[in-house]
Amino acid sequence: MRQPNIVRAATVLVCAAMAAVVGSGAQASAATVPFPQVPTLAHGGLCWTSIETWADTSADWPGRAILNMRATPVSGVGPGLYPFAPLCEVRAFVAWRNLDTGAIGVYENNVVTGIYGSILYALFQDTGPGRVEVAITTDSANVPAKATFTVPG
Repeated sequence: MRQPNIVRAATVLVCAAMAAVVGSGAQASAATVPFPQVPTLAHGGLCWTSIETWADTSADWPGRAILNMRATPVSGVGPGLYPFAPLCEVRAFVAWRNLDTGAIGVYENNVVTGIYGSILYALFQDTGPGRVEVAITTDSANVPAKATFTVPG
């Protein structure tokens, strides 16, 4: 029963962070680029979900981007007391390559999802300025996706 409290606490923290960014005026130079969702099976039962990913860029962070990922609410059947409300996980990968500089990297995370979805996972990546191509996959059966975005210098 503690999971909903965690979800509420995470929601409050995300909303507070968003309010701070909006209130500071930093959002005026920021850009968010969503990537296609990646439908995937997940571990921990007969589970499936979709991984949502996107990049946040800003002239305030030259040569850097924040890569974000989260899972949609899980569907399926799992073990335990509530088999139709499973808690499942999948390892998600956002492999990136700067098309202008040749820099490469991977942002990976073990995404845990339940009937409310997952928390937001995000991390700065030192991509360098320019056009960046991403490939999104998981460690389970999935439909991978590709996208590109531009990082200011």
